[in-house]
Amino acid sequence: MSGFSAEWLALRERYDLAARNPNVLDAVTTSLKALPSVHVVDLACGSGSTMRALHTHFPARQHWDLIDNDPDLLTLARNGNPGEGITLNTVRLDLNRDLDAALDATVGLITTSALLDLVSKTWLDRFLRKAGNLPLPIYAALTYDGRTDLSPADPLDAAIVSAVNKHQRTDKGFGPALGPSAAASAIAGCESLEYSVVSGESDWVLGPDDRAMQNELLEGWASAAHDMGTPSDAEIASWLARRRAAVSEGLSSVRVGHVDFFAFPSSTR
Repeated sequence: MSGFSAEWLALRERYDLAARNPNVLDAVTTSLKALPSVHVVDLACGSGSTMRALHTHFPARQHWDLIDNDPDLLTLARNGNPGEGITLNTVRLDLNRDLDAALDATVGLITTSALLDLVSKTWLDRFLRKAGNLPLPIYAALTYDGRTDLSPADPLDAAIVSAVNKHQRTDKGFGPALGPSAAASAIAGCESLEYSVVSGESDWVLGPDDRAMQNELLEGWASAAHDMGTPSDAEIASWLARRRAAVSEGLSSVRVGHVDFFAFPSSTR
């Protein structure tokens, strides 16, 4: 259940790849180094970008269960097999309703990208209980944490970002979403299970040349602010026009905050 279009996923993929925190990824890689093979379950896999980002870091023999609720995205993921030694199994599943069916003790690693800020506290607690009971390590990447920096600054930036962060907490299919508090909540939940956690920032850094990505992001923020009813439609339209102009003139840069973490059962658990 990604909820994202194929076009948006394709546009953001290289920025996601560049943003992944290297220290967190190194901790994941190190945990698998001695294994001849690994069975990975990727939750809300979308078009398969997580698998494409990670397969070169993992043991040569890999089996991936790619789980999503969008059949078109699963087709794209299935067609993206990176090569010899790697098998893919695509599974259409409603993660809100059927989470338990996605996980069992044969799994060596759970991965997910850009999912946890969309889920509710109830869903997150259920997910962590399931993972902890087995117990399974979790690598969760690119969870939005509410931090933003836009340059040049605009008087309405703070109001727009505030509306976006409120919108992030609305129901995205899993109940009222955790939004910007998701990473902190998930890390605290893992630590309560006596998991060890390695975490770090994984921000998008968009420069003046990243016009398509900036424009898509700004359009999305304007739409979210409109849905929240604040600022006014006229103010939102004026803000978007000014920001688009800065993008067009090569003056705009944007930083969007995310968090990655790797949580794994401690040796004393």
